[in-house]
Amino acid sequence: MQTPRLEIKDIVKDFGGRRVVDHVDLTVMPGQVTCLLGPSGCGKSTTLRIIAGVEKQDSGSIYVDGKLVCDTVYRLPPEDRSIGLMFQDFALFPHLTVGQNVAFGLNRKDSAARVQALLDKVGMLSHIDDYPHQLSGGEQQRVALARSLAPKPQIMLMDEPFSGLDDRLRDDIRDETLEVLKSEGTAVLLVTHEPGEAMRMADEIALMRDGRIVQQGAPYNIYNAPVDLEASAFFSDINVIRSKVKGALTNTPFGQFLAPGVPDDTEVDIVIRPQHLKIDFDRGGRGPNPTPQDGTPARGVVQRARFMGASSLVEFRMDYDGSILKALVPSVFLPKPDTALWLMIRRDRCFVFPRG
Repeated sequence: MQTPRLEIKDIVKDFGGRRVVDHVDLTVMPGQVTCLLGPSGCGKSTTLRIIAGVEKQDSGSIYVDGKLVCDTVYRLPPEDRSIGLMFQDFALFPHLTVGQNVAFGLNRKDSAARVQALLDKVGMLSHIDDYPHQLSGGEQQRVALARSLAPKPQIMLMDEPFSGLDDRLRDDIRDETLEVLKSEGTAVLLVTHEPGEAMRMADEIALMRDGRIVQQGAPYNIYNAPVDLEASAFFSDINVIRSKVKGALTNTPFGQFLAPGVPDDTEVDIVIRPQHLKIDFDRGGRGPNPTPQDGTPARGVVQRARFMGASSLVEFRMDYDGSILKALVPSVFLPKPDTALWLMIRRDRCFVFPRG
């Protein structure tokens, strides 16, 4: 069985009586990219600083390749942990050239060859004698990546490294960075608050909230089997249909839903993403026939429709209870306000959660 490159066990950290990292366990295998994903203030960056050694945990331990790096008694200095760091501000030395920035901290004996090889890999060899102020944001990011990889760290910690780049450039830089990291075989722990970034880059996502990891797994599983309503809402807009359980069933505008194991009178939230609603036309007050996959149709009246580029977002007020539901439709679909249409929802794409 392969030894984890990075293993975090039961890490706890308090600041001023407030718990910011709450019994966190995390494993990153060699060559794996793991994203620590969550909203601002949830403890992601503090966890990263503890791993790097610039912050001390109150309890718990950290291992690299099965060897203890630190606990509350033993503490390996940050420079001896074989961990690279990359932050959103790049932190390049303004008085050093690109080549000197990448070579900083390297053994002079083999630094020249390593610097040239890395700059060539990130497409910046032609800028080796330039200074940081002569580079664009994307070019500075490439240099920062090369400098972080120069000492051949076993682990790379990245804290929101792409947030300072514009949207169009960001996707290209992320893909290039991922390719370089994979080619180096480095284990990566990336901190981000952007679900799209995590889905794009990660082999595994650890979803963090209020200092705790609430769910961990492959991006597909995290997205399609969220652990609770907040987890599902973090990745996309959602519709929430509220109801109450009676005899393991709950009534909705779209017929009854199963709620096995949920006690009677429990209030539940049925969650459906806008892209999983289907729209059909009104036929003299009648809609399409029910199907096993899509259940019972329910009528709604268009409140507004907006063109989003690749799709259209249509908001409906449901006849059943006056609630508002949103449907995301591919291409251009812009029905006029007050148009009556019928909605159906994919039963296999719904999540039922006890409220609260």
